Amino acid sequence: MSLDLFFNPRSVAIVGASREKGKVGYEILKNMIDAGFPGDIYPVNPKADTIEGLKCFPNLDSIGTAPDLVIIVIPAKFVPSAMEDCAKIGVKAVVVITAGFKEIGPEGLALEQKVSHIARQSGIRVIGPNCLGVIETTNKVNACFGGDLPIKGGIGYLSQSGALLAAILDMANSRGIGFSRLVSIGNKSDVDELDLIRSFGEDPKTKVIAGYLESITDGTAFVTLAEQISQKKPILLMKSGSTGAGAKAASSHTGSMAGSETAYGCIFTRAGIIRCGSIKIQFDYAQAFASQPLPKGPSVAVITNAGGPGIMAADAIEQQGLTFAKLSEDTIKKLAEKLPAAANVHNPVDVLGDALADRYQFALDVVMADPNVDTILVLLTPQAMTDATETAEAIVNTSKQKHEKPILACFLGAGKIRDGVKILRQGGIPQYDSPEGAVATIKAMSEYVRWKARPKRVVKLFSVNRRKVENIIERNLRASNREIGEMESKEILEAYGFVTPKGSIATTAEQAANIAKQLGYPVVLKIWSPDILHKSDVGGVKIGLTSAKEVMDAFDLMMYRIPKKKPDAEILGVLVQEMCGSGKEVIFGMNRDPQFGSLMMFGMGGTMVEVLKDVSFYLAPITQDEAKQMLVSTRTYKMLTGVRGEKGVDIDSIAEGLQRLSQLVTEFPQIQEMDINPYVVGPQGTTPVAVDARISVEKV
Repeated sequence: MSLDLFFNPRSVAIVGASREKGKVGYEILKNMIDAGFPGDIYPVNPKADTIEGLKCFPNLDSIGTAPDLVIIVIPAKFVPSAMEDCAKIGVKAVVVITAGFKEIGPEGLALEQKVSHIARQSGIRVIGPNCLGVIETTNKVNACFGGDLPIKGGIGYLSQSGALLAAILDMANSRGIGFSRLVSIGNKSDVDELDLIRSFGEDPKTKVIAGYLESITDGTAFVTLAEQISQKKPILLMKSGSTGAGAKAASSHTGSMAGSETAYGCIFTRAGIIRCGSIKIQFDYAQAFASQPLPKGPSVAVITNAGGPGIMAADAIEQQGLTFAKLSEDTIKKLAEKLPAAANVHNPVDVLGDALADRYQFALDVVMADPNVDTILVLLTPQAMTDATETAEAIVNTSKQKHEKPILACFLGAGKIRDGVKILRQGGIPQYDSPEGAVATIKAMSEYVRWKARPKRVVKLFSVNRRKVENIIERNLRASNREIGEMESKEILEAYGFVTPKGSIATTAEQAANIAKQLGYPVVLKIWSPDILHKSDVGGVKIGLTSAKEVMDAFDLMMYRIPKKKPDAEILGVLVQEMCGSGKEVIFGMNRDPQFGSLMMFGMGGTMVEVLKDVSFYLAPITQDEAKQMLVSTRTYKMLTGVRGEKGVDIDSIAEGLQRLSQLVTEFPQIQEMDINPYVVGPQGTTPVAVDARISVEKV
């Protein structure tokens, strides 16, 4: 059902409207009146005749018509009765401001469930309970007790924290930042972040979606919807509460490094969501996305009246991985013809400290026309000759007349630039208090453009033996084995096209020597026990054995020492395995997040994986481009491509391995955690080998 009645109601009733200033019921009523809401406002209070000049009604039924929107501000225990009244007269949109529901415990939860049941039975959409309210600037709806109606703008904001929304509203009003809509979602008994992102995405007045979330109701649906909406308009989110103790209990290398924070990073990357680390950063980004065109590329030009800030901006551009624009010969010639001889006509363009608005205007017009420039950053410091007000007006006029490239401004100072900053903000020019903040915003805009232009996601499917994997997993689940042994784990990998070393289990030293002879030296010995996951930790791996004596000695030593270290472990024997050739060791992994599904991992392999923690994660299923991006995202990548004359390894074969693993864990949701470590990869033309593997499964 559409949420239109929350944002474009013709009439609003406030159940619990109060005559007492300072009470929520009074503040919401007063805010609706002060906002200039053009429709009918119905205060509902059985103990009052009028409030603020408006006739009061003892109950909803006495109004004589069904209001489009009802705001409930009464004690929690009376809210179900008010909801029944709404259902009786045909109300379809309700905001429950009242607290005292599931956030206080089981008793409050039962009350909230009762409210939700009434709403579902009657087709009522509910925002809240335990929320701040709803604001819509164009239709002058301020059904909220967070503050004055903000100015109209292109930012739609949703928040799971009412207190944070109140702070954001106050900050925005003090800085003149405009919004289309603001919604406090509270306990999300009905309307949640998915509903609002969808609604904001469909609203033509909303140019950018911003918000603060503590939880996500439906992870899979969230990723799908956000990815669709991000194609049309940017989504800027702050996300808290994403660190947890879950990773501490994980048994695999992948699990120990993947937590909910990692999961949110992965889904934000997949969906094109721009993660904001603070309110300030979110405002920095939002004002630019809402008022300026997107840059066509990463090339930035700087215009300044002081050398120091220009150098700061240049440093920030380089540090952020953007391109410092190389101005064309024609641009340099035009600038040199009219700017003072002491001016710098290369990027950054220094118009000198005595520059007035006309000099800024000229430089801005010339640089704007340069095809090598994608974004312009204008810096100003308040020197003796500076006119911040007229310069700001010149920047605003240029932006309005030539709106094909984004212009951002950084007026440094305080009192002397105050009027100029006000003009910039009123004119839709994002203003920053440091060059670094402006450049970080340009970086966010450029990355969003790059995300939108990415190739269409095509997930390759390989020819595999699914039946074999099904049989192995089902057999282990029937036996209540959560951990699949190494031999069967490798059988699963082989069914999906991986190559694994040959080997067999030995239960005696003599048998180990015979197996080694058949395989050919050198060989590797590994302790074989369902209770020992990390074999190296207990001395359960011996490599490079080149004779029968070495094999038998290593076998006997393992069988003597390991039971002392792990007296409760069931030791079934020793795996004798052929030793792989030389190559780079990497790790593939997967950890299944309960909300979002399979998180793929890639990084430096071997025993150092948890020490170095040089890993990247991505949400499965992955494409070839995403697999390669996982490699590029690590420091390991430089080692893989070859350093100091060393030959690089076959990058494409690593990417294919990641895609095969992605297909495996996507097709078998029973797999909860998985490591392939090490995965040994050599130069182009060699075959990678999955040396060791472990798989954890659960019933689904």
